[in-house]
Amino acid sequence: MRRYLRVLLVCMVFAFFSVLYVFSQLASSLETPSGGAGSDARPRAAFQPRDPGHRARKGAGNEGPENQHWYNRCKNLSVTYWNPYWRLPPGVCGMNCYMDSAFRYIMRRPDSSEGVPVREERVHLAVVACGQRLEETLTMLKSAVLFTRRTLHFHIFAEDELHHSFKEALEAWPDPFRSRFNYTVYPITFPPENAKEWKKLFKPCASQRLFLPIILKEVDSLLYVDTDILFLRPVEDVWAFLSQFNSTQMAAMAPEHEDPRIAWYSRFARHPYHGKTGINSGVMLMNMTRIRGKLFKNDMTSVELSWEDLLMPLLQKYKLNITWGDQDLLNIIFHHNPESLFVFPCQWNYRPDHCIYGSNCLQAEQDGVFILHGNRGVYHDEKQPAFRAVYEAIQKYPFGADPLHFLLLPLEAQLQQSTHTYCGRVRHLFTKTLQRSISRDPASGR
Repeated sequence: MRRYLRVLLVCMVFAFFSVLYVFSQLASSLETPSGGAGSDARPRAAFQPRDPGHRARKGAGNEGPENQHWYNRCKNLSVTYWNPYWRLPPGVCGMNCYMDSAFRYIMRRPDSSEGVPVREERVHLAVVACGQRLEETLTMLKSAVLFTRRTLHFHIFAEDELHHSFKEALEAWPDPFRSRFNYTVYPITFPPENAKEWKKLFKPCASQRLFLPIILKEVDSLLYVDTDILFLRPVEDVWAFLSQFNSTQMAAMAPEHEDPRIAWYSRFARHPYHGKTGINSGVMLMNMTRIRGKLFKNDMTSVELSWEDLLMPLLQKYKLNITWGDQDLLNIIFHHNPESLFVFPCQWNYRPDHCIYGSNCLQAEQDGVFILHGNRGVYHDEKQPAFRAVYEAIQKYPFGADPLHFLLLPLEAQLQQSTHTYCGRVRHLFTKTLQRSISRDPASGR
């Protein structure tokens, strides 16, 4: 009996010190480090950059002070470092905040008795800009900021020579609008063994979007858009489709066309594609946590593959049969995994194809255009003056000016000169949503 008591006593002492150790580790992890060095947590990136000596770059930002509630143990960062490892700068808690991003952004519904405002989730918007796309990208970002009532985070992937120009332009925006977003500028980064092949696929750097779930491991959900996108209603409205995903869906895109008889994929594609008309990837909403966790069916092997393991074999098999680069690869992926895709209406990705030969987007005819996609360079030539008119109206609009007299009315006047084209004849579709967005008066800064 005495022997059993000794064993019990030893076990209790061991358990006591184990509990002390656990609490000490937990306490130290939640401390904010002092001094200039801070902690240096570096989860490994998906792949090394093409230039291992690339210096860490930061996209400047300046958020206002936030209350440090339980869901905000890790301070919100307006500056992110890329090496391409994620690092924790000074003033950020010692725990791995990025791996704990779900905890940072989680929203609690407090009881009314608490009197604590509910924290809204930040909208993450990504774009890839190469070559002469600086001004076009800034106009897209401007359209996102004008009408939003949420805090946005821009993830801008750009060639190195564009980084300073992006920072300089965004920091010059007036405070009432600058306070609505922060941003991070990243270098273009592909797997080193195939970097040149990926970069030249379709348009320069466009295939970078395929690697966003691999690179932005700390981001749960993301809205990717092409540089030639214009938001005519708040970004958070398309973001809301995430809440409509069922348990298997992890991405959302619009159809490439509405009518299979005149759709490109149904007539010319030499590879599998989604549905009857294919999908267009110019506006792509992603639950990246689900994408990273899924094994995808494919036609290369009976074994299901992760997103990262699927991309290169897919390119090798179909590179001689694809025309639209990474968009074609996405069509192939979701052809074999249709249960993973949520298809939203064409008014959320309205392109010249929807009006060039007559109106063929029924939802836009009913409610107007929500997101304008000026592909094929129509913002910069005379082929589709209605699209160019919308682009120039937003580009020239002075921040803080009356949006009715300095945005909507000049646009309507310019659209009057496009009536000789099919798209110009449905010009009311371009302003219908814009009128509603302006009636909310977010662009006035009030």
